[in-house]
Amino acid sequence: MFSGIIEEIGTVDSYDGERLVIQAKQVLDDLKISQSIMIDGACLTVFEISNTNCTFTVETIPETRYRTNFGKLIPGDHVNLERALRYGDRVGGHMVQGHVDGVGTVRSISGDANSNLVVIEADQNIIAGIVEKGFIAVNGISLTVANCNGNEFSIAIIPYTLENTTVHELSKDSQVNLEVDVTAKYISKLLERYKNDFLP
Repeated sequence: MFSGIIEEIGTVDSYDGERLVIQAKQVLDDLKISQSIMIDGACLTVFEISNTNCTFTVETIPETRYRTNFGKLIPGDHVNLERALRYGDRVGGHMVQGHVDGVGTVRSISGDANSNLVVIEADQNIIAGIVEKGFIAVNGISLTVANCNGNEFSIAIIPYTLENTTVHELSKDSQVNLEVDVTAKYISKLLERYKNDFLP
C-alpha cells in the first residue's frame, strides 16, 4: 500500500520489456529484495539491488505492460518512486494500491495563478470511478480531481508537486498511468448486484 506522495524521481537505466532497472538514491536507503515499490503508479517487486550502481531491478509481466505506459519507457526516462507505507506513518495523500487501472492521455496543460491545470482523457471504465474533489493517482501521484466532464477530468497541480514529480515533463498527448480511488471500486462492485432492481 502507498500514499501517492512521491519520494524521488528515478531514471530508467535499462528496460528490455521484462527487467526494468532504475537508478535512484533516496529509496535505496532501506530498500530490500522482495519488497514492493511503486514506479509511476505501478506496484512492483524488487528482486535485485546494486548499491555500486545505485540501481534496483524489478520484473514486469504482460499484465503490467498491458495496463500501463511502460511499453514506451526508454533509458533516460524519469519515473516517480515511492516505497511501501509503514504502519504508523502519516498518510499525506490517499490509499494507493499501485494497481493501475489503465492509461490516460493528457489533452491540455494550462497555467492558472500559482498552479497548473492538467486535463486528461480516459476510458469510461476509469471515468465512472472518478468524482469531483475525489482522489486519483496519476503516475503514482495522489491528486485531487478538480472537475470531471464526459470522458475527461482535470487536476490542479501545486508548485511543490510540479517541481518534485515528473508532472513538469508532461505535455499534450503524454500517456499517464491512472488508478481510481479504491473506495470507488468497492462501492461500484457492491452496487452492481442491485443495478437490475432499479432499472425500468
